[in-house]
Amino acid sequence: MKRSQYLFAFLMGYFLYSLVEIVGRGYTHWTMSLTGGFVFAVLYHINRRETVTLMRSCFSGALVITAIEFAVGVFDNIIMHWEVWDYSEVPFNLLGQICLPFTCYWFVLCIPARFLCRRIMRLFEPQKPSTLSSETRPT
Repeated sequence: MKRSQYLFAFLMGYFLYSLVEIVGRGYTHWTMSLTGGFVFAVLYHINRRETVTLMRSCFSGALVITAIEFAVGVFDNIIMHWEVWDYSEVPFNLLGQICLPFTCYWFVLCIPARFLCRRIMRLFEPQKPSTLSSETRPT
């Protein structure tokens, strides 16, 4: 696997997550753009395995995203006091940085992310030569 694939996945996540945030809440923060890129690169890595089912991809993706969101939230909101987001009013939150409803949202968002990851893989993988059928095979 080449670094260019991960760079491409990072850039896709960077721009797509920024777009989702801007459409959803009207703005984004530069750290969220970087986080979106990093998360999508991790999702790309998870989805490279052929044995990973859709459910396993979504479950592991939601857990990974939530863990990254917690780490970034602690840095951005608690240490730096940038107040990028606050889930304190949302049920089942941890320090106002992560919450169960958003973990469920990440689970659902991993469905289109998986298909996008698979599409990117097909773009980067060399095309396998088609095998000749027995009818067209030279004798």
